[in-house]
Amino acid sequence: MIFRRFYHDRLAQASYLVACEATRQAIVIDPLRDPEPYLEAAALDDVRIAYVTETHLHADFLSGAEALAARAAAALLLSAEGDDAGVQERLRRTGATALRTGDRIAVGRVRLDVRHTPGHTPEHLVFIVTDEATSPLPVGMLSGDFLFAGDVGRPDLLERAVGVKDSMHRSAAQLFHSLQTIRALPDYLQVWPGHGAGSACGKSLGAVPQTTLGYELRSNWAFQVADEGDFVREVLADQPDPPAYFALMKALNARGVPRMPSAARADEAALRTAVRDGALVVDTRPPAEFLAEHLEEAINVPLGRSFLTWAGSVLDPAREIVLLVSPAERHLASEAIHDLALIGFDHVLGALPATALAALAPRDLSSIPVMPAEDIGAAPNATIIDVRSEAEWNEGHIPGARHFPLTQISARAEELRELQPIVVHCQGGARSSIAVSVLRAFGIHDVTNADGGYAAWERTHGLTADER
Repeated sequence: MIFRRFYHDRLAQASYLVACEATRQAIVIDPLRDPEPYLEAAALDDVRIAYVTETHLHADFLSGAEALAARAAAALLLSAEGDDAGVQERLRRTGATALRTGDRIAVGRVRLDVRHTPGHTPEHLVFIVTDEATSPLPVGMLSGDFLFAGDVGRPDLLERAVGVKDSMHRSAAQLFHSLQTIRALPDYLQVWPGHGAGSACGKSLGAVPQTTLGYELRSNWAFQVADEGDFVREVLADQPDPPAYFALMKALNARGVPRMPSAARADEAALRTAVRDGALVVDTRPPAEFLAEHLEEAINVPLGRSFLTWAGSVLDPAREIVLLVSPAERHLASEAIHDLALIGFDHVLGALPATALAALAPRDLSSIPVMPAEDIGAAPNATIIDVRSEAEWNEGHIPGARHFPLTQISARAEELRELQPIVVHCQGGARSSIAVSVLRAFGIHDVTNADGGYAAWERTHGLTADER
């Protein structure tokens, strides 16, 4: 059996190619929007992609299943389980072969047994993989967003991100029962999950690329909770705020994903013209550099592991976008543009060096005041805004602060207009810089960034048990 894992660090997402060495047939599971990496890998391994499938209808990235199946002349296989209208719409639209629990996919002498594991989504499938050329015993499970290393898929996204009312408790109960159905599988079964640490599809995912079922049965918190009600409460508690772009991903994956845009080719002169004409400027420099000087109405989203999460939370994918990058990170610009396309930002025109901001007139230069987080209490009449996650807020927060998670800042900007003057903080300083830049772009000018964030404030002031 040939086995390849494709991992995207900034999405914390894994997709897989599994192939039969004898027949050279292959299947790809959960591909991203760009089909090229899978086609290149198939060519390198001298295999033919005969099938493309997915564990579920994704919300955190644009699916490449349809595009890859078309490019490879492969059969598209999609779940027909559950009651999700988008799933049924997609099956009708694509004419894909419907997969249900109990089905088997034969990829030469590699067999994938289909199991329905609802909970993260109603239609979710896992695939039990057997390399029949080696042994009749199964070797692993492609678990998608059902089972991770150290965690399980969150069951609240349909309600919190997509707006399916009253679905999260029902989904959590389904997830509990789905977990019970795999207890009887062999302990030695390898588990190949769809996400790793940093994904918003769970709350405490491990960083290891794979695990075993036996290890998870003994160590994963979800298998230690015997009561359904207790499990429902625990799995729903302190889930991270879903990024704003999740709803769009779910809708596009059901309706049809547009073709991957070609690489941005606008030259520097055209990009400067676009900036002058009102394109959204996304300044990817570190927070300290941005806060000291930036173009008016630019939004700061620093490059890094969380770049796509925060970009998808605060930026408008319908706007034309020009990135500003520091000279030290200019080599990352093409990668950032490509990555933004994976979550539906198809109007990124290109990137400019952030070395000559003044040359981008008539856009004014601006700065944002910074104060030490230790001094937050000394700001007269200021509203303290905490942009951390709900879990971080619940662990402890500054007395009198108000909670506006960063994922909600753009949608709730008008509420904040009436609360000026505002001091914004996060845990360490990166998210608050994003937040103050968004507020400035909305015309909310009396804002200050708290340098060092909650961590610095707590080191100085501490909290009593009653304040936590």
